[in-house]
Amino acid sequence: MPDQEPYEPERAVAGTGMGGTMDLGASEAITLEQPPGPDGADPKEKPRSLWSDAWHDLRRNPVFIISALVILFLIVISLWPSLIASGSPLKCDLAKAQEGSQPGHPFGFNGQGCDVYTRTVYGARTSVAVGILATLGVAVLGSVLGGLAGFFGGAGDAVLSRITDIFFAIPVVLGGLVLLSVITSNTVWPVIGFIVLLGWPQISRIARGSVITAKQNDYVQAARALGASNSRLLLRHIAPNAIAPVIVVATIALGTYISLEATLSFLGVGLKPPSVSWGIDISSAAPYVRNAPHALLWPSGALAITVLAFIMLGDAVRDALDPKLR
Repeated sequence: MPDQEPYEPERAVAGTGMGGTMDLGASEAITLEQPPGPDGADPKEKPRSLWSDAWHDLRRNPVFIISALVILFLIVISLWPSLIASGSPLKCDLAKAQEGSQPGHPFGFNGQGCDVYTRTVYGARTSVAVGILATLGVAVLGSVLGGLAGFFGGAGDAVLSRITDIFFAIPVVLGGLVLLSVITSNTVWPVIGFIVLLGWPQISRIARGSVITAKQNDYVQAARALGASNSRLLLRHIAPNAIAPVIVVATIALGTYISLEATLSFLGVGLKPPSVSWGIDISSAAPYVRNAPHALLWPSGALAITVLAFIMLGDAVRDALDPKLR
C-alpha cells in the first residue's frame, strides 16, 4: 500500500474544473472563495459613508489643519482672554495716547491711550460670538423653512420663494444702518438678530434645492412606498443626505458675518463703546492712521486673519463633501 501523506488541516482540496482536484493551502483556498476587492481592499470591510470619506480627506488637507488650528486658538482666547492678556481693555491713559510698542505693551497704544494688544485679544470674543451665534441662527431657520418648502412644495413653497426674493433685494449694509440705528441696546443680540433676519434666505434657498434633489432618489421613494411617514422621510432619509451643502455655505458665511459685524460697528450702528470690538477699534484708529498706524494695523490684521481662516475652513469642507471633486 503506497505511503499516504499525513493529513494537514491547513490544506484544502479544490476542483480544477476538468474533473480533477488540486491541493491548496488554506490561505489560497480562501483567496479562491473570496477574491479581494478593488485596490486590494478587504471584501469584508464595510464601505465608508460620505462623512467618513470627508473626515478622511480633511485630516490630510493642510488647509483644513491650519485654518482649524487658527479657529481653535481664537475660540480659546475668546473664552479665556486672560490667558494671554493680563490687563483690562477698558483701562486707558491719555498720557500714553498714540505711543508705540513698549515693554508689556507690544502693540502700543491707541488714540485714547488704551493698550492695543489687550483690546485686540478681547475683541476676538465679540467677533467670534457674533459669527458663531449668527451662523447657528441662520442655519437653523433657513434649513427648517427651506427644507419644509422643498419637501411639501405647493403654495407654501411659492410664498417662501417670493419672500426670499424680497429679502435678497435689501442691501445688507443699508438695512443695518436703517434697522440698527433705532436700537439703543449695547449688546451683541441686536447685531445677531439683524444678521439672522437678512441671512436666512440664502441658506433657505440652498436647503430647498438640496431637499428637492434628495427626495427624488430611489431610496426615498422606496421608503415612501413602504409606508414611512413624512417626518421619518425628512429626518431619517432626506436630511442626512441634504445637509452637506448647508454646512458648507454656513461655514463660509461665518467669516462674512464676522466682517459684517465689524463693518456695522465701524459705521457706528453695531456695537458701541464701551464694548470691545475690532470694528470699534478700527473706527477709532482711522483718524490717527498717519501718526499711529499700529493702532489700525493690529485689529485690522486680526479681523482679516479670522475671516480668512473661516473661509479657508469652508473651502476645505466643500472640497471634502463634494463627490464631484473626488
